[in-house]
Amino acid sequence: MKDTNDLQQELMSALDLDQFLSENRDSFSEGDIHGALNAMFQQRRISKATLAKQSGMSEVYLHQVFSGRRNPSRSRLICLCFGLKATLEETQRLLKQCGLAPLYPRNRRDAIIIYGLVNGVSLFEINDKLYEEEEDILY
Repeated sequence: MKDTNDLQQELMSALDLDQFLSENRDSFSEGDIHGALNAMFQQRRISKATLAKQSGMSEVYLHQVFSGRRNPSRSRLICLCFGLKATLEETQRLLKQCGLAPLYPRNRRDAIIIYGLVNGVSLFEINDKLYEEEEDILY
């Protein structure tokens, strides 16, 4: 798979979009969030009931996400990352894989979330801090 910068350079100099798309078919993200979440869930060895509780969502919604019937919003995906005790790098990768904006430290809300992920703060404590700082909470 090509490096993102190489892919961008190639795209910027492409004379034919169809040819570029065809030649780089294997370089595009598929956005299989369900597979990525399932893999991470299996590694963590927790129950879905525990994950639902730690993520602040219902087991029904969680089941729909894991089965591929629903795609989580950016905030919901971040909640799942807190529930899975994902690292910042894992969270950023999942966000990008879904075509969602990565967490950005110059954004005040995102900075609070990043701090929580890096320092193992619970989702509930981060939501309290977001509320206290008059930022949109995660759920």
